[in-house]
Amino acid sequence: MIHYALTCNSDHGFESWFQSAKAFDGLVLSGHVTCPVCGSPSVAKSLMAPSVRPTRDTAAPLRDPGTDQEAALAALRAQVEANSEYVGMNFVTQARAMHDGEVPERSIYGEARPDEAIKLLQEGVPVAPLPFMPTRKTN
Repeated sequence: MIHYALTCNSDHGFESWFQSAKAFDGLVLSGHVTCPVCGSPSVAKSLMAPSVRPTRDTAAPLRDPGTDQEAALAALRAQVEANSEYVGMNFVTQARAMHDGEVPERSIYGEARPDEAIKLLQEGVPVAPLPFMPTRKTN
């Protein structure tokens, strides 16, 4: 995958990912890449600095933003797992039963297909996706 900074002929800037440089060129030529602001199909690559990691021998180590994000994600996972019950593939059934008052409310997390999660939201069941995959617990 390749990441490009792009601009349209109205000077709107945006970014997107493409399978390859050849794929980008083909999509632009066929009009499938358009500006998300104005919809213009006249799109070109902008100058973009490459993302280069410093060597490990540098005198003053730079903070890696990914490390901060990974730490925050790990802390969120630990909090969810410590304060919620994992219900696995029964998430949709359990969430709906709690919403309907059939079982006592409690903090749960588990797994649901996107269409099931959307249906829960449409029914007014308050659910939100987690930014990580649950650790599968087995007996």
